[in-house]
Amino acid sequence: ILAAQRSGGLIAALFIDLDRFKTINDSLGHAAGDELLRLVANRLQQLMRKGDTLARIGGDEFVVVLESLRVPEDAGAVAQKIIAALSEPYTIAGNTLTTSASIGISVFPGDAPDGLTLVRNADMAMYFAKEHGRRNYQFYSEEMNARAVEKLTLESTIGRAIEQEEFELYYHPKFNLADGRLAGVEALVRWNHPALGVVGPGRFIPVTEETGLIVPLGEWVLNRACRQSRDWAQTYQCNLPMAVNLSVGQFSKGLTRIVRDALANAGLAPASLELEITESMLMKNVDENIDMLRRLSDLGVTIAIDDFGTGYSSLAYLRRFHVDTLKIDQSFVREIDTNLDDAAIVEAIIALGHSLKLTVVAEGVETPQQRQQLLELNCDQCQGFLFGAPIPAAEFEARYLRS
Repeated sequence: ILAAQRSGGLIAALFIDLDRFKTINDSLGHAAGDELLRLVANRLQQLMRKGDTLARIGGDEFVVVLESLRVPEDAGAVAQKIIAALSEPYTIAGNTLTTSASIGISVFPGDAPDGLTLVRNADMAMYFAKEHGRRNYQFYSEEMNARAVEKLTLESTIGRAIEQEEFELYYHPKFNLADGRLAGVEALVRWNHPALGVVGPGRFIPVTEETGLIVPLGEWVLNRACRQSRDWAQTYQCNLPMAVNLSVGQFSKGLTRIVRDALANAGLAPASLELEITESMLMKNVDENIDMLRRLSDLGVTIAIDDFGTGYSSLAYLRRFHVDTLKIDQSFVREIDTNLDDAAIVEAIIALGHSLKLTVVAEGVETPQQRQQLLELNCDQCQGFLFGAPIPAAEFEARYLRS
């Protein structure tokens, strides 16, 4: 850094993490893992210029420090070469192995004033690279740092937030396309954070899954939604099915008991509860999930596959799933009136659902044109901002139930 300050050049720290190293180490043993690290180090050394620095700082993590760069993009070019070199097959103890690298890049002086911060920011960028599918590189940015700080804030306060009931349910209506009548409601959780304001689930659900707090939070959501459904049924003499989303972290052997208890505690008929599970989630551990869906279905609740069309489910599996509803992912609905391919996919999903005697719901309906085309395709129900955004319980009552 002192030399760069004198010369005016740039320094880049590249934080390199091997993808799938733990799998190789665990399946073939530590001797194979050690040999892989040696081979990786040799390939990295061959790519380095004189004056560059290469270090293994622990486990399968390496750091490269590049000096005298003209522009930050020069570091990106080196990162591309490293990814290509490390992705070539390795032969270890008669086995042909493959790995790849995720690389984070931080540049002095723009990204950090000192060496410690430079490496830390490169480490942060490396995790961002892993989030983007591995085998790629990402440059550090202030936005990334802000996200990391926010994530740390959420992690440190989410346990207390459950205890202090900082969470609130918003309700998103579903309508019959044929007659426009209210057909159901979906419960969506929001966090009224004392410092960050209203936080949407896209920001905090991943944190709850990583920390294991998705189970108590999911149980709270389920119980609150069941009680709300019961209260509305008693107050307004309406039978309004309540949909609740399930996260992958909740899909365990105890889920059936949690659902049964929530229904019993609220005094809610099982048929009034719908559980939404994403298609991609169902395609992990398929046989176990089929058994779980059967047990949930035996309780009398209905099951919906959310984001349908994005999870690559086999039709053979779909036939075995105990489901009642398909929800077409909004990415297909968004351009249904302008994109012939999306329109064909939506038409096929509706036909498939009806052939299996399932209810089909279109998500993300935002324009009258989309609604009209879905009506012509005989879609059963729709949900989206054209009909209303998710709103708190009191607003939902005033807008949809008292009229």
